[in-house]
Amino acid sequence: TPDGPGYFKYFQILMLAAAGGLLGVLMMIPLRRPLIVKEHGVLPYPEGAACADVLIAGERGGALASTVFKGLGIGALWKALSWIVQIFRTAVGHSMARTSFFPNATINLDLSPEYMGVGYVIGPRIAGIMFAGGVLSWLVLLPLLSYLGNYLTGPLPPVPASGLAISQMSAQQIWSGYIRYTGAGAVLAAGIITLIRTIPTIVSSFRDSMKDLGSGASSSSKIRTERDIPLSVVGIGSVVMALVLALAPGMPTQGNFLVAVLIIIFGFFFVTVSSRITGLIGTSSNPISGMTIATLILTCSIFVALGWTGDAYGPVAICVGAIVCIAAAQAGGTSQDLKTGYIVGATPVYQQIGLVIGVTTSALVIGLTTLYLHGVMGIGSTSLPAPQATLMSTIIKGLLSQNLPWGLVLVGVFISITLELCGIRSLSFAVGSYLPIATTAPIFAGGLVRAYVEHKTRSSEESEVGAGTLFSSGLIAGGSLAGILYAFLFGRNVIGEADGDVTGLIPFLHEGTVGNIAGLALFLALAAILANAAQKKIS
Repeated sequence: TPDGPGYFKYFQILMLAAAGGLLGVLMMIPLRRPLIVKEHGVLPYPEGAACADVLIAGERGGALASTVFKGLGIGALWKALSWIVQIFRTAVGHSMARTSFFPNATINLDLSPEYMGVGYVIGPRIAGIMFAGGVLSWLVLLPLLSYLGNYLTGPLPPVPASGLAISQMSAQQIWSGYIRYTGAGAVLAAGIITLIRTIPTIVSSFRDSMKDLGSGASSSSKIRTERDIPLSVVGIGSVVMALVLALAPGMPTQGNFLVAVLIIIFGFFFVTVSSRITGLIGTSSNPISGMTIATLILTCSIFVALGWTGDAYGPVAICVGAIVCIAAAQAGGTSQDLKTGYIVGATPVYQQIGLVIGVTTSALVIGLTTLYLHGVMGIGSTSLPAPQATLMSTIIKGLLSQNLPWGLVLVGVFISITLELCGIRSLSFAVGSYLPIATTAPIFAGGLVRAYVEHKTRSSEESEVGAGTLFSSGLIAGGSLAGILYAFLFGRNVIGEADGDVTGLIPFLHEGTVGNIAGLALFLALAAILANAAQKKIS
């Protein structure tokens, strides 16, 4: 209830949203040069590049614009047919029976065109490594746990909320109750390794910025495309936001200055990690909940070391996690926006000011939206189950009561370390191990289409206005627009939930094996359309 324990009020949500959003924008500013500019050929930033493609194509017109809008039309039509009109399924897949020779082994495929477009943009190598993480979680660890669980008579710690033994749990329940901890550990370790690897470029960026400050260089004396909000504003603004949270009345963090320190440290860490992840695989696949879980693990571990184990410290940890979560999410979006600006030649400082205005405006609205949804449907109920939030609550309670399954978390940590020792960058793999395989599989499919096109044309498509990239950009944009329309219509009760109890206009396309085969065939047709479009030369 609104007056119950732990219930956040509008002012608290406003403060958390504003602080997290502003920190996400501010902390990305010193990272623009090392990540957006210096690694331009390394980090593709698929959504940012897609937006730039649309802008470039719109300005040049002709074949460029035609290719983008063909992709946009097909992406929107595809998504509308599956999600809005609901002619065919939105996802296909199969999970082996618990009693089979390969118990609970699961492979799913989200049929959304956006994921295929992202996979094409990021290329086969990154997409393949990412999918490999999903294979480990869903086709190795899940069957292994299920096989061992068949010989256990009772629940295996950490006992999930259902209280069921593994032999009684579905594949999804096992993944949520056990394997997700391993994925969170993998993301945590890969993030730390990534930050360590990125430190030299970060230090170089700060050194360049400090030189500008020391020499008295003003923003107006720089090249227009190199003007950023001054580093002094970034530093002072970040510290002020953290201190406000530690001093603001009515906040769980009031009077706790350690929170301000943790917000700055963890915020900058995960802003860096988030930007690099979105640069590799896009915003839609950014494992924000994984980074939030890692933040909660670190925060609660510090609290336990200080002896702060009472119930009062749970909301404090939630506040730290919420701010870092919002900052990381905002940093991903900010990175894509700055990437678009870099490609088209925008002025960064004006983009950054616009982002600050957008964050502030959004913070005023999100509290009303959240409280409305909670009041109408109940966040955490069957209508809005919020599985990530439930897992985070479990982690906080487990850590503060000192019974978190560290064994599962450390397994994930050493999976990432193993990959690094093999010479493989672990971040994409760790992200894939944490995400549902239904997300990583279509991204991998897009990467395979890219590999096929490059083999057929005997060239690697590096141009930001190549036919395949332009068409994929259209798929991403069109699918996203149709998804927004679906959310609006569903929220207004105009249509039912896609793949819910609705059987669609053609019922047999939603049922069992026939529905799976039909959906897979249609997805292969979409891949063929993308491959055909990518091989066309545009002038």
